Amino acid sequence: MREPGEEDGGVLVGGDAYGGVRLPPTPRPRRPVRSAKARRRNVIVAGLLSTGILVTTGVVWATPRQIGTVDAGVTAPKSQGAENILLVGVDKRDDLTRQQQNQLKLGRESGQRTDTMMVIHLSEDHQRVTVVSLPRDTWTTIPGKGDHKINSAYQFGGPKLTMQAVRAATGLEINRYIEVNILGFIDVVDSLGGVTVCTPIPINDPKTGLNLPAGTHQLQGAQALGYARTRATARSDLDRIDRQQQVISALLNRALSADTLANPAKLAAFVNSTLSTVKVDPDDGLIGLATQLRDVSLDDVRFADVPLANVDFKAPTGESAVLWDRPAARDMFRRIDADEDLAKPEPTRTATPTPVKTVVPPESVTVKVMNGTLITGLGARTKSALVASGFKVPGEPGNTAKKDNKKTLVRYAAGQEAAARLVASVIPGAELREADVKDVEVIAGSDQPKIKKLKQPGTPSAKPTATPTTKTAMENICKK
Repeated sequence: MREPGEEDGGVLVGGDAYGGVRLPPTPRPRRPVRSAKARRRNVIVAGLLSTGILVTTGVVWATPRQIGTVDAGVTAPKSQGAENILLVGVDKRDDLTRQQQNQLKLGRESGQRTDTMMVIHLSEDHQRVTVVSLPRDTWTTIPGKGDHKINSAYQFGGPKLTMQAVRAATGLEINRYIEVNILGFIDVVDSLGGVTVCTPIPINDPKTGLNLPAGTHQLQGAQALGYARTRATARSDLDRIDRQQQVISALLNRALSADTLANPAKLAAFVNSTLSTVKVDPDDGLIGLATQLRDVSLDDVRFADVPLANVDFKAPTGESAVLWDRPAARDMFRRIDADEDLAKPEPTRTATPTPVKTVVPPESVTVKVMNGTLITGLGARTKSALVASGFKVPGEPGNTAKKDNKKTLVRYAAGQEAAARLVASVIPGAELREADVKDVEVIAGSDQPKIKKLKQPGTPSAKPTATPTTKTAMENICKK
């Protein structure tokens, strides 16, 4: 409870959050205070990094030596212009005391686990930041490892394989890798005096010891960290993504407040606690990145979610996972790569004077159809639909030995990827996979939707692609 007239020392968010473990008093910095614009720029950078969920960090009182380095295999670093950043939050417990591990209910295992992944796009004009959270349960192909959840890439091959997996899933070139130990978030929250959160539903998570009724709460330390990480709500990881985005927005708002900017000791504690948890590739101290964010405000930071087709997918391994809506996700990342503002509708596309030619004509593609389910006639219906689109489907459809295929699969021989992609383009949600087969093979699964007619070259879309749902950092802040 606050006394009458007492100011709220925390951060307002519209969902969940966490924090813990006090920092020792931070001495007043000796360096001269920078301009308001410089301090604001660097706080935005540190604020995005601070939750283990966002972006860059400028150097106010901190030095580049405070930032660790990691080899993630970045091959396209940029010092200016548009830039794509992969931010990975890891759960590194080795440096915690037993008391801290008990307080956080983390157990005593050592090592690192991927907890959060975000792709951050900085626009060419340096006026916009787009943040896309990648669900940790995304079922995807990990290069060289087969199909797994995307967060397993870090366990299989560390930062390098994580970069490769994200590039393969999004189609984006990653120009910078930032790794944050999210357990350092505890100190970051405390450096700002805690967080105020408002949850519309009660949260009871015995695993973290978090028990909050619906409403507004002031959280410190480990309790705030548990709030940002809990999955004990109806949508599990998807709800957690919303809470993490709200926490980032709230931390940025608090860090940019007059109470923080006008207090050198508090500002130094916030920036230094953030930088101490960070590792980067390339090793440039993030100075160039901070420069790009000099004019960014909370209204310019926009969060978007990956479009999903199935939030309750049962993987062949028995794990629960999520599947992306591949066409919608592909379009969203294409727009990001083109530096478009996702908040604005995409113009309706019309046919061009010179039609785009299909790389492979359908009549040259030979397809074998197999029924991978117990659904009678599914193979025959699949064949008829493919023939109607112009593909060659000789012989009668066969049956696979395994009858419980839930996902329709398009398999192809080496050198037949273009043909397979053409086949997959008429089968919504189909997965592509190279295999030891002849030509192209379609294994119809129980999810088999109605096969679409193949569009002729130059045919305009019936309607523009739907605009992704986004929220700015300002919109995410909890309003009393």
